[in-house]
Amino acid sequence: MELLPRQQAQFERVKGIIEDTYRRYGFTALDTPVIEASEVLLAKAGGETEKQIYRFEKGDSDLSLRFDLTVPLAKYVALHYNELSFPFRRYQIGKVYRGERAQRGRFREFYQADIDIIGDGSLDIINEAEIPAIIYHTFTALGLNRFQIRVNNRKLLNGFYAMLGWEHRAGDIMRTVDKLPKIGAEKVGLMLHDDLGLDQDAVGDIVAFMAISGSNQEVLSALEGYRGRNEVFDQGLDELNTVVKYLSDFGVPQENFAVDLTIARGLDYYTGTVYETFMLDHPEVGAICSGGRYDNLGSYYTEKQLPGVGIAIGLTRLFYVLQEQGMLNGDLPTAPCDVLVLPMTEDLSPAISFATACRSAGVRAQLYTEPKKFKAKMNYADKIGVPYVAFLGEDEAANGVVSLKDMVSGNQEKVALVDAPHWLLERVAEKNRGQVVTG
Repeated sequence: MELLPRQQAQFERVKGIIEDTYRRYGFTALDTPVIEASEVLLAKAGGETEKQIYRFEKGDSDLSLRFDLTVPLAKYVALHYNELSFPFRRYQIGKVYRGERAQRGRFREFYQADIDIIGDGSLDIINEAEIPAIIYHTFTALGLNRFQIRVNNRKLLNGFYAMLGWEHRAGDIMRTVDKLPKIGAEKVGLMLHDDLGLDQDAVGDIVAFMAISGSNQEVLSALEGYRGRNEVFDQGLDELNTVVKYLSDFGVPQENFAVDLTIARGLDYYTGTVYETFMLDHPEVGAICSGGRYDNLGSYYTEKQLPGVGIAIGLTRLFYVLQEQGMLNGDLPTAPCDVLVLPMTEDLSPAISFATACRSAGVRAQLYTEPKKFKAKMNYADKIGVPYVAFLGEDEAANGVVSLKDMVSGNQEKVALVDAPHWLLERVAEKNRGQVVTG
């Protein structure tokens, strides 16, 4: 997704809010390689992802582009285990690559915004309960409210399939059931029977189980009816109850959270709680934030047990929808600078000094010195959308003032040169107030 400068500025604002929210929860920044040895990425890929990976050879090296940010994280933690403090909380915002069919809101190269919490030997379930709060507060910080975080537990699903005697095909069944929201129960039932060989009784039980719905408490109450038949199922149900229990304490409203038994996630490495987040007015876009608990992701790289939980926001997909639907706040500044300084004299010293003072005060200033007519200079200011233009002519320089024009209101006033940077700083801050999403 290539963006024009104004759109890129909006994208950077969205990315910045996500990054700030992640930091507020105690996550540290990390950057991992885009290119990895294929054996590293394929070791834990599984499912459909292995078919989508970009793989190539360079000399004797078999290499691939990363398809997510979690597998490279596992390698990183294993490599630097003795230098890290646990639980290790990291965020990473970077590009990933998947050779899937490009379509509305989906790209082969796209940004993900990830957080993960890695434990040393164990990781408390409370971390899984905190994840929905981070998702909720990230999206509300952007100005979104019409979204829903849907949660399930892979142990609960594994235990249920074991009850039916199909635990040996649990992974294949979960990947098939994961398609339920897209293709419906009838087609999923046919795939379970025709492709996986499940008998009709098992297919009926699975479809009925997935149809359990209602409020969170109603779903959990219905699941209690299966308790006592499988130990893994019971453990998954206990974990799901714990996640739901602490929702309000973490500040997540009930309307933004739902227990959904159809959520399974296609990747094989998830072992516990799984999450998918949808924009309620745009279900056709699919999940814009997904993730879950994994206990064995680091096993390929180390013998140490490194359980973790994490989520990834599909940043490119989210921005695409916000932009397409006209939901981005067009009143927020998108110019590359806060003030465009226009020298009106042959001696550029006053203008250069003023631009330097602005930058020292934290104001983004651009000095425009091209030998153009005044109208052309103002057209340039209009096109880049700069909030303020500063005029420095002979009269201004002689009187120690600068003329500052608000390009939105058209108002212009003279301000003392020594006061002007602070004057601009206050007014630019005011223009930047407001949420990114207004629709």
